[in-house]
Amino acid sequence: MLSYRHAYHAGNHADVFKHLVLTLLMQSLLRKEKPFFVLDTHAGAGRYHLGSEMARKNREFASGIEQLWEVTNAPEAIGRYLDAVRTTNPGRELRWYPGSPRIFRHFLRLQDRLVLSELHPTEAREISREFAGDRQVRVAVIDGYQTLKAELPPRERRGLVHIDPAYELKDERQRVLQALAEAYRRWATGIFAVWYPIQDRATADDFLRRLKRLGLPKVLVTELCALPEDAFRLTGSGMILVNPPWQLDEQLRDVLPWLSAQVGVGGEGAWRVEWLSSASAEH
Repeated sequence: MLSYRHAYHAGNHADVFKHLVLTLLMQSLLRKEKPFFVLDTHAGAGRYHLGSEMARKNREFASGIEQLWEVTNAPEAIGRYLDAVRTTNPGRELRWYPGSPRIFRHFLRLQDRLVLSELHPTEAREISREFAGDRQVRVAVIDGYQTLKAELPPRERRGLVHIDPAYELKDERQRVLQALAEAYRRWATGIFAVWYPIQDRATADDFLRRLKRLGLPKVLVTELCALPEDAFRLTGSGMILVNPPWQLDEQLRDVLPWLSAQVGVGGEGAWRVEWLSSASAEH
């Protein structure tokens, strides 16, 4: 299926959470001078106009990025994420929301490299135009799971893989776990960030139980829920982080209480940061 269009959801609470985590990961890669590689397996269109018909249909950005745009007392980590959002918004008006490709591109140095995979024909055309002529970015019109096989391991020894499918298919979670296990075998030293939706707690918990059975040694799970569990829609989202950088868990515990208060309904969002295994907790 290729029906999913992220423009309907751009800038919502799940995007804000996901892109904050990606910002923290990119900041960790910038601590060393050696080049790094980033792969985004389900890249989308690159950026999204919040005034478009799709974005304005449900105005999901109103409970996400719009809650942060005028904030002046944000924590440092939030400020760095907002800096990346501002690069797509010259002036003070919030008109565009960057997808993960634009978040990644904001942090690249001259020695770093970004590969973007997108199979949806419309999204692929848009993201190809978005990065046309950019020598540090390559767009591959191919299934994201195939890109993992084609690109890993990269010539760089450092880097990040972002796996963020639409979860349209019933077996998508199993496909994600299989792809993650194979990608880890190919590149055991890379950082892997896997996004997943939370629509009901039972499905999310089952996904994490199956993840734990993979036996990956260093796995951090973090979640942010903005709506109550009985909302019968996307209540929140999570990120699975394999080989997370040192002290990322502490950074998340510092910033997520603030973020959940901003985007949670009635200022009462819920958050979670947890090592998946005792071996990971010693990292």
